Amino acid sequence: MFERIVCGLGLLGGKPCIHGTRISVEFILELVASGASREDILRAYPFLSVEDVEDAIRYAAHILKNDVVIAAEAGP
Repeated sequence: MFERIVCGLGLLGGKPCIHGTRISVEFILELVASGASREDILRAYPFLSVEDVEDAIRYAAHILKNDVVIAAEAGP
């Protein structure tokens, strides 16, 4: 499903990364959140492809898709 994303305990402590790199999905999301465009990311990291960046974003969306936040009330 996400051919460009790999995870392994020996690679960045098990964080999902772009295959063949030490660039994590988390790092790609941090770049996007800070205002970097896809073109900005590719210019700064020319060894990445458009598909790498897009797969990282799709992977993150997929992982978060069914997350539910349940608020717990504080005790007395």
